Amino acid sequence: MIVGNSLAAEAAKAASAIIPIVFVSGDDPVTSCLVTSLNRPGSNLTGVTFFGGGQLGTKRLELLHELVPKGAIAVLVDTNYTSIQQEVPDVEAAGRALGRRIVVVKAGSEREFEGTFAEIIQAGATALLVTGSPFFTSERRTLIGLAAQHAMPTVYWLRDCVVDGGLISYSASFTGAYRQAGVYVGKILKGAKPSELPVLQPTTLELVVNLKTAKTLDLQVPPSIMLRADEVIE
Repeated sequence: MIVGNSLAAEAAKAASAIIPIVFVSGDDPVTSCLVTSLNRPGSNLTGVTFFGGGQLGTKRLELLHELVPKGAIAVLVDTNYTSIQQEVPDVEAAGRALGRRIVVVKAGSEREFEGTFAEIIQAGATALLVTGSPFFTSERRTLIGLAAQHAMPTVYWLRDCVVDGGLISYSASFTGAYRQAGVYVGKILKGAKPSELPVLQPTTLELVVNLKTAKTLDLQVPPSIMLRADEVIE
């Protein structure tokens, strides 16, 4: 069985201690008690984790710094997703190193988005970093629309956000992660035990840029970013 997030993995684990379960999750599978350790899962679960996104958060901040060199940078966090909040101190530290003021704003429901963006504008932020969460993924089109409405250059946690009209994303490859999960399913079907298959972290990272959105924002994407881009949407 393949499950697509930690909540589904927890439900599957509660349902069976026998059926092999392969997860793809953004949470720390150790602290959420899905596995005993990354190297030796020790149960009927294993899979791929995106946990450890602090470094990705700082990389996203650096991309925004290149795109918009001046002004404060807002960081949007889902109040209901505690795992990603561990990324914020790393992003704040990276902001200080770059000489940028970081404004952390939060939202836990769709009805809070308008007020959150008003807070971003009031704070004088010139760019926005949206951290990842299942809720933000489900509401990504709303967030993209608000960023467009306020002409706010924004970096996202997910390639799909850029495909849907967002400016830029830097993330682990979800396609690659599910491919890794599929490989594990194949190994389990051939007799491997989930308890002996280490939890993996994606090795493929994607930088995606939407030039149409950049043009709408009257923003020139620096050559340093264009040369690194894995995908450019025009």
